[in-house]
Amino acid sequence: MTARFPRRHWIVRALLTSALASSALLGHGLVQAQTTPIKFQLDWRFEGPSALFLLPAAKGYFKNEKLDVSVDAGNGSGGAVTRVASGAYDLGFADMAALMEFHANNPDAPNKPVAVMMVYNSSPAAVLALKKSGIKTVADLTGKKLGAPVFDAGRRGFPLLARANKLGPVTWISMDPPLRETMLARGDVDAITGFSFTSLLGLEARGVKAADVVVLPYPDNGVKLYGNAIIASPRMVKEHPEAIKAFLRAFARGAREVMSKPDDAIAYVKERDGIINVDLEKRRLHMAIDAAINTADARAEGFGRVAAPRLSLMASQVSDTYGTKTRVDPAAVWNDSFLPSAAELALPTPAKK
Repeated sequence: MTARFPRRHWIVRALLTSALASSALLGHGLVQAQTTPIKFQLDWRFEGPSALFLLPAAKGYFKNEKLDVSVDAGNGSGGAVTRVASGAYDLGFADMAALMEFHANNPDAPNKPVAVMMVYNSSPAAVLALKKSGIKTVADLTGKKLGAPVFDAGRRGFPLLARANKLGPVTWISMDPPLRETMLARGDVDAITGFSFTSLLGLEARGVKAADVVVLPYPDNGVKLYGNAIIASPRMVKEHPEAIKAFLRAFARGAREVMSKPDDAIAYVKERDGIINVDLEKRRLHMAIDAAINTADARAEGFGRVAAPRLSLMASQVSDTYGTKTRVDPAAVWNDSFLPSAAELALPTPAKK
């Protein structure tokens, strides 16, 4: 009889060990299940402003929120909108006008993305010309030859600029993005449209000195459009609202850090694209922060937020200017219910110049 007790004791220990192992595996599975994968689509290639998303990814801010975020380069806001609409990406970064146009031109589309956080409070769209062209103001553009890709945000919104400044007709020349600054530098066109921080540095890379360039920002010339926002797919809104909130919390934390120490943040862009010009991208990021992100309007309205009257005006302008199939409904393109608290969205004090 005494010989049976050790055997029974061994069996009990084996069963307990097996149960504990199963519990550990089950617990690991639950932790894994709590991590939400998110595919994020940028509007453009990895450049200075993409540090806003690459820093929180690299420093584990998304991971801390139980998110597994992958950030991919893009090829334009229109592409970002359609990829999020198709379900290929969960979240994206796109121009608000492009999102509005998609909504109004696809009224029956089953999946229309929605903007959940404004990042570029002011559109960085601008007209750029060489000083030797004689162009000094927007009024001087009448009768000139302008160049830009057909999908460029500045070109799409140019009729608003023309109307605000009572311009006469201009001639448009279309080209692929890499040729835009080259054609201006060669004199093939009189002016170009583009994001100021992209085209100005693109001209410098082609041997044009910044002092020889005239930059006419849309916000300074009667067109105060919102720029790029974080957009979410309808599936994310419906099935993973807490994941959107978590993403925006992590993004806001990272964005404040980028705005506080922009030069340091370029290291995370370099990690994703080893051939970038670090000094150039530092300048690009500084320009983006000053022109579009940490602006007076952003501080007045609140980082990440929009002003309802301004958004409604933009919706009406896009409907009229783009000739959309239906009118843009501002309530359908914007949802601020996922935004972090005001404290989490507080902008750092801009550095004195």
